[in-house]
Amino acid sequence: MDTPISFGTDGWRATLDEFTSPRVQIVGQAVADYLREVEDRAGDTVAVSYDARETSRGFAEDLCRVLAANGFDVLIPERDTPTPILAWTITDRDLAGGLMITASHNPPEYNGVKFIPSDGAPALPEVTDEIMSRLAEPDPLSEDEHGVVREQDFVAPYEEHVFDLVKSDLSDLTVVYDAMHGSGRGVTDKLLEDAGASVERLHCEQDAEFGGTSPEPDPDHLQELISAVEDGAADLGIANDGDADRLAIVTPERGYLDENLFFAALYDYLLEDDSGPAIRTVSTTFLIDRIAEAHGEEVHETPVGFKWVAQAIEKHDALVGGEESGGFTIRGHVREKDGVLMALFAAAIAKERPFDERVDDLLAEFGEIHQNKISLDCPDAEKQRVLSDLETELPDEVAGKDVEDVVTKDGFKILLEDGSWLLVRPSGTEPKMRVYAEGDSETRVSELLTAGEKLVEPLI
Repeated sequence: MDTPISFGTDGWRATLDEFTSPRVQIVGQAVADYLREVEDRAGDTVAVSYDARETSRGFAEDLCRVLAANGFDVLIPERDTPTPILAWTITDRDLAGGLMITASHNPPEYNGVKFIPSDGAPALPEVTDEIMSRLAEPDPLSEDEHGVVREQDFVAPYEEHVFDLVKSDLSDLTVVYDAMHGSGRGVTDKLLEDAGASVERLHCEQDAEFGGTSPEPDPDHLQELISAVEDGAADLGIANDGDADRLAIVTPERGYLDENLFFAALYDYLLEDDSGPAIRTVSTTFLIDRIAEAHGEEVHETPVGFKWVAQAIEKHDALVGGEESGGFTIRGHVREKDGVLMALFAAAIAKERPFDERVDDLLAEFGEIHQNKISLDCPDAEKQRVLSDLETELPDEVAGKDVEDVVTKDGFKILLEDGSWLLVRPSGTEPKMRVYAEGDSETRVSELLTAGEKLVEPLI
């Protein structure tokens, strides 16, 4: 069937001229057929949730109708709900799976849908391939075989669970929380308050246009939060993206905190009372490796994409898993990145001692790390050719340092003799090649990115 539906790194996302009700129903039918034919879950219960976009509830209801018409009972929340809460609900209630209507951090003119299997972890390619192979127009059963759709509260049971994981009393802690008008509003801020924190709220009103920008928690979009923390008396600033599966942290001294440094602080904090390896993507800092080594632990590296992190967490019984784009989870929780849970952990870390103090101590012990990345325009159809050409052009030296090794888990990660590295990989969501670099100073990172651009750009 000729259709623009295509499941990429994290489901199917498209602008609303392509992301339409008939096509969403086609996805719903494919999921129903997959659950019936591959998972043998015919007649079981499925959850459907949605983010804060204007069109999301309607698309979610489209999915509910298709699934119910295929004999599945369906649970749907009364209001938009963070993606990680849907994932946890699936595992908590032993559901057959779930569907989330969200375009995450994309602008308002986008929407999307992702399938979450019964284990609550991101769907692996073999699952999404099976769903893609079943794309078809809705094919309802006879009416007497239809399931029922029920509204239920997903948040209250989740709240009880996360307070079992984060037992810190947040009294006397002041947090500024920026929901970016997304699904974290009324959820993350409420949990922080319920744990005892004083919470100052930014952009916690529902706005389907996200204030005229994208709900992407990067420094450019968080200037108001940064100013509120740097100019006020808050101990910490926290922001979630549109569907609250990622977070950003703002500290009084550093302002926007590099997500790699948050990962390091989180792992360091967890290792105070627990043990276990860490999982990180190829684009995430080696600082995690240094912390692990100091505690006699291991680090396992994966390609970019939380589905690979989730798979490795299970394989290695990891204490924590994360990626430099702000997605993290821990052992004992669902294997999906969770910006709500991480907000509570960030506050607990800050309550124990100031975030900046902990990060300062880590960098003093393990060495300075700096990281940045650039993107180079590259049509999707050209990405594999560029990688093939790059393989024959890999240098023996980059920015004045010899190449010690090349890791090929995801693109080419060039490891240099001074401990710095350069990574070139294709974006899984945009027509771009990504170039990442890590070194012991901003100057070194700039040199590496310049060298990477000169290496890759002629090949595009």
